[in-house]
Amino acid sequence: MNSNAATPSSDSETGTTATATFGMGCFWTPDAYYGHLPGVLRTRVGYAGGTTAAPVYRDMGDHTETVQVDYDPALIGYDQLLEAFWERHNPDNLLDYKGNQYRSLILYHTEQQRMAIEAQRQRIGEQGRSVAATAVLPCTSWHPAEERHQKYYLKRYPDAYRRALELYGSETALTDGSLAARLNGIAKGFASAERLRDELASWPISVEERERYETLVRSIKW
Repeated sequence: MNSNAATPSSDSETGTTATATFGMGCFWTPDAYYGHLPGVLRTRVGYAGGTTAAPVYRDMGDHTETVQVDYDPALIGYDQLLEAFWERHNPDNLLDYKGNQYRSLILYHTEQQRMAIEAQRQRIGEQGRSVAATAVLPCTSWHPAEERHQKYYLKRYPDAYRRALELYGSETALTDGSLAARLNGIAKGFASAERLRDELASWPISVEERERYETLVRSIKW
């Protein structure tokens, strides 16, 4: 069954969708972590922050592994996503480790995001925490990673992945889906099926679609 309306919200329903981009080391875990957060609409992993024209995993040049997050600002704020960035990794541990590949990096998409980043950097620095190792750059380009890296932890559970792929109908739709993002978070241990079923009740989707999602979540063998 093909289902492309796998988001709790869309431009037409909320009037706005925002994007955030972070480098926090290997991009698999940040993808799962941000994907489990209510208000996040879509996550995907890719390469950014460098100048190489066509980066790939085995030859990404001067780019960094990043997670890109689409979110509904009415449900989760950029400040909350930033707080998760600082809490979920230690920038100093990434210094000079694999060069730029595992850099601590924030790529801002708007002037408002840049100002929010600087405000948090100042506050965190005043608390004695390290901020100097984190690079802050405008997001001028972003290159999606290969399919095998998208929703990596979900793909480690064959039954869950097979059922999700049947629902979405294609790898592209699965990568872009909110339900798939939540399932990837569950696969990594950041959330539970019970919490996801509770959250589904608030998604602005049809009764039929909600029933399909709930049936899938109940049927998965983790």
